[in-house]
Amino acid sequence: MPTGAFFVMPAATGSVAGVKAITYLPGNAAIERPVIQGLVTLFDSRTGDPLAILDAASLTAIRTAAASGLATRHMARANAHVLAILGAGVQARTHLEAMLAVRDVREIRVWSRSRERATAFALSAAALHQSVRTCDSAALAVRDADIVCSVTSSPVPVVSSSDLADGAHVNAVGAHTRSTRELDGATIARSRFVVDSLDAAHAECGELAMAVSEGACEASHVAGDLAAVVTGRTAGRSSDRELTVFKSLGLAMEDVFAATAVFEAAEGDADAQWVTL
Repeated sequence: MPTGAFFVMPAATGSVAGVKAITYLPGNAAIERPVIQGLVTLFDSRTGDPLAILDAASLTAIRTAAASGLATRHMARANAHVLAILGAGVQARTHLEAMLAVRDVREIRVWSRSRERATAFALSAAALHQSVRTCDSAALAVRDADIVCSVTSSPVPVVSSSDLADGAHVNAVGAHTRSTRELDGATIARSRFVVDSLDAAHAECGELAMAVSEGACEASHVAGDLAAVVTGRTAGRSSDRELTVFKSLGLAMEDVFAATAVFEAAEGDADAQWVTL
């Protein structure tokens, strides 16, 4: 699209199939419009019946943060207490909720290129946590942080390896093309680098592609995917001093499972209203 991108993401299981169609317009943030808008449509795989139509933006925000929360549970140090959030949009809010669910967070730092948006997010985050402060730079936010969630729309690195402490865990979420990245090549080369999908990472991940093109690391530097970490086939970290990175590109299957969970919850809700198309 002229000012962004249009994505269509299909996936299916034995019982349900689904497709997410979204627009991604980074410039919308400047005019206070959603950066991501779209729909998820869920179908019965056996009969073909349409089951549900869901708002893609809210579903994406929740399932993306849930994946980062899962990665953090398995990759961050058990005593990780300081959280840095880079970005102040919808993903910042859901990532805060996810991090609070998996670690005993005692300090939260927030940075955004818009000081106004960072301040507004910090004020809203105060309802979830008493220790929230804004930082003047991304470097100040991540310095000595135990967990970093990078959820910006920046096409160039906002995180430098020199600012990251040994033992930190980073969830890199914002960039999702081969020409954009939030982390510099030195961070990728230094880290235990885990992705949500090996195929997607080699095809779409700018952090990996540019680190390889710069000679910082080889394409084989990827330690594995998150499924392998969760099932124990790949270690999430090898020591408390190791820097770990989870790169999230987003999977269509995540949307289908999340949409199924919403649909099943609606089936059990006595107040739900059903519409026949």
